Amino acid sequence: MTESLFDKLRNAEMKLTASLMDTIMAATQSVRHMFGEIAQGTQPHAAPGELTVALRAMLEGRGASQDGGGMATPVAVADEGPDWHTLHAAVSGQNVAVPAVAASGTPAMTANAAAAAAVDLSKLQPHFPPEGRRSTDRPGAAVSGAPSGRRADEKAAAREATIRVDTTRLDQVLNLSGEIGLTKNRLTSLRADILAGRTDSETLQALDQAVSQLDLLVSDLQNSVMKTRMQPIGRLFQKYPRIARDLARQLGKDVELALIGEETEVDKTMIEDLADPLIHLIRNAVDHGVERPEERLLAGKPAKSVVRLEARQEGDHIVLIIADDGHGISPERIRAKAVEKNIISEEEANTLDDRQSLNLIFLPGFSTMAQASAVSGRGVGMDVVKTNIQKLNGAIEIRSEPGKGSVFIISLPLTLAILPVLLVLLGEQPFALPLSMVREILPIDHQRMQEVGGKETLVVRGEILPVIALSRLLGWPQLQQPEYGVLMQTAERSFILAVDNFAGRDDAVIKALDDFRPRGVAGVTTLSNGQIVLILDMKELLADLATHTDRDLRNTPARALEFFS
Repeated sequence: MTESLFDKLRNAEMKLTASLMDTIMAATQSVRHMFGEIAQGTQPHAAPGELTVALRAMLEGRGASQDGGGMATPVAVADEGPDWHTLHAAVSGQNVAVPAVAASGTPAMTANAAAAAAVDLSKLQPHFPPEGRRSTDRPGAAVSGAPSGRRADEKAAAREATIRVDTTRLDQVLNLSGEIGLTKNRLTSLRADILAGRTDSETLQALDQAVSQLDLLVSDLQNSVMKTRMQPIGRLFQKYPRIARDLARQLGKDVELALIGEETEVDKTMIEDLADPLIHLIRNAVDHGVERPEERLLAGKPAKSVVRLEARQEGDHIVLIIADDGHGISPERIRAKAVEKNIISEEEANTLDDRQSLNLIFLPGFSTMAQASAVSGRGVGMDVVKTNIQKLNGAIEIRSEPGKGSVFIISLPLTLAILPVLLVLLGEQPFALPLSMVREILPIDHQRMQEVGGKETLVVRGEILPVIALSRLLGWPQLQQPEYGVLMQTAERSFILAVDNFAGRDDAVIKALDDFRPRGVAGVTTLSNGQIVLILDMKELLADLATHTDRDLRNTPARALEFFS
């Protein structure tokens, strides 16, 4: 029936309306659930009767967009199960003969009732079959006692562990590996010449050229391997129009979700981890950001609001933009709400500029809604969004203009396999800090430090920030006064991390420690001189500091070296 609807729409025999689109989307969702049940080794359930009624009503021109008045024409509705043989053949690839099945009739339903069924599609819920029926069982066959949950979990895990790669990219990797092999042979030959005492300028020049060539090839190979993990972000974007549309209908708003840059490629792991933050930001834009049509008309705006979801690559970063043309966010209102909820004091609120005020929405427990609804208003969500973005080594920024709308800008690295870090020194021991959390580097003037509530603080551009020594976080004795500070920003707070010195910036290849990983350590990396460096997890370190958890990581680099040797 859905195919017949598509055929009529294609031939311009029917006009696409909101109610018709609702019916088609419900039918699509029902078919997806059927195939999902087959994939889990269970017999699919029939589509809900209300959906069948709605499809027939739409197909016969009696949908919710039509006038339901006048004489009621009976509509015969068949209680049809799924075309089991066809579905099973499609999934298994078998050539199964399809027997003719007679549909049993049900009592007639009037066109008005059918139209009502087409409207009330929000009540339709996916039906899940009882666990244990195998996909090879015919309808009505005995239920197998073998559990299918574990099989479904294994199949899902297998899907997560696999990725489709363009053969062109694999060919590039193969060609580069071949060239690296040739360069290695050249280096082996030059090594033999040098060991034999042939160290003339020509040999040394050839060695320099071979090393430079190897450096270029390894860099190209690294980029090519990274590209095999890249996937178009459009596969993530494609499910958001339905979410925005359903929520807008629920709230009585007219919203268009504009998708831009669906071809932009990002790391596959990042695509999976971005799903929830983007859903929350889109729902926030539809719920909080844009106005109802009548409010927009009074404000001189078009009745239909636009929420823009855009992705683009800028250098070695991916930029995601979620923008709306709604009423925007008032910094004054944000400050007043934060004071009302005792999140900040009135004195602190008076020191905040507009940018700092807008960033208050990322604090736990903050919400501008007077009452919580089924959609939002509980004060959870934006802090989780920022935390999840920072876990991806990214950053989120908000810009808003009252009356014109808001823009959320997410900046992410191209891949999670390489992490830009700032190398700091504690004595002679280097540690790596995620660069995404670093706002700036500044010298520490101990004469300007003040004690507030038993904690050392510094005032930076009117902002009072706590100073936390790295040695204190790690449980090391403080052998000297720290000379430098790193102004860092987590989802919960800003603070100054006091360190002895800096060793520069690096792009770290992260090596996971798995079960060996101590708290406060995200992983390790190796410097060009072979030294093992810990990549610190600042969130865990700060949490342990708040709970007075003791730690001593002095031996961890040595243990990590043993672990990887």
